[in-house]
Amino acid sequence: MSEHDEKPAKPADPVEGDTHDGSGESGNRLRKELPQEVPGAGPEAAPAAARTPAEPEPEQVPQPQPDPEPRLTGRQRLAQGVWPPRVTRAQLIVAVLLFGLGFGLAVQVASNSDSDSALRGARQEDLVRILDELDDRTQRLEDEKQGLEKQRDELENSSDQAEEARKQTVEKERQLGILAGTVAAQGPGITMTIQDTKGTVEADMLLDAIQELRAAGAEAIQVNGVRVVAGTYLTDPGKGVGVDGNKINAPYRFKVIGKPQDLEPALNIPGGVVQTLEKERATVTIERSADIVVDALRAAKRPDYARSSSQ
Repeated sequence: MSEHDEKPAKPADPVEGDTHDGSGESGNRLRKELPQEVPGAGPEAAPAAARTPAEPEPEQVPQPQPDPEPRLTGRQRLAQGVWPPRVTRAQLIVAVLLFGLGFGLAVQVASNSDSDSALRGARQEDLVRILDELDDRTQRLEDEKQGLEKQRDELENSSDQAEEARKQTVEKERQLGILAGTVAAQGPGITMTIQDTKGTVEADMLLDAIQELRAAGAEAIQVNGVRVVAGTYLTDPGKGVGVDGNKINAPYRFKVIGKPQDLEPALNIPGGVVQTLEKERATVTIERSADIVVDALRAAKRPDYARSSSQ
């Protein structure tokens, strides 16, 4: 006998549901009282899963990959850049200006086309009449141009004349002011000094000297700070001489503006002013000068009755 034959057979493991006493009824009752097992849930499912033979894993089906984004052509990229439009304020203003310019050009071209077509279809008499009207209009415009040019020349001449008249008026006023003694004067002339130590010089002698100087061309005369004018008068108040109510004393100093070559000889003529004064034991000294200043002034007096004849 073999060794395997001698070993007693092991009792079979009790099947699930059987009790130790082999009672089938008690095993069924116990199975009913236990909660129903959920396959694959809980820790008890793992040994069961381990006892089951490994099943082959299903084959992985490759999922379809999405197609990459299609590449755009140059025309498509240009269309995407242009639309939708991105308009700025400057672009909008330029667009409006261009639209207005185009509209104006279109209107002008249309009007010219209309006029050209009208002239093409006009009769000869109408064309002649249109040419005559254009000639008349041209002549009127030329006449108007000449008239405007004439007015311009007159205005320029009048403005020049007015400026010249103003200059002459200013110069005349200055000259009259010198003669009237209301403005100072300066120029060549002489200075005459009369020394009267004896007190024999009288007003009529000084008046003769003034008259002689005026006759020789004196334009401005001043005696001891008193301006001599056309209406000047001299008096003998006692000692000294009165000039227009102002008493002056010797020495009598004359400042005269005029041509020295005419003034000095007029005083030194035989029997003239110098010899007359020297007979009265007065000493006369005459000096020529290129710059004599007559600065004694008289207040302008408005006449009571005389008026300018130009008013």
